[in-house]
Amino acid sequence: MPRKVRVEFPGALYHLLDRGDRQEAIFRDDADREQFLATLRQACERTGWRVHAFVLMTNHYHLLGEMGIGVRVQILTVES
Repeated sequence: MPRKVRVEFPGALYHLLDRGDRQEAIFRDDADREQFLATLRQACERTGWRVHAFVLMTNHYHLLGEMGIGVRVQILTVES
């Protein structure tokens, strides 16, 4: 069954999260967390996102964000 269409409107808040496979770590250390936050900051500057709250845990993260209309989550991909 396809996913329901996301409701988008100005000022809407979204709970974004990602987890490692089989509860594997996605952050090895504080340097990884700092790199993630730097990448997130760049994404926010490019798109106008506003992050209101976040938590970075060893095997997952949560973001509470406000995105502009039509902006999708795809830009968080980090190039190695």
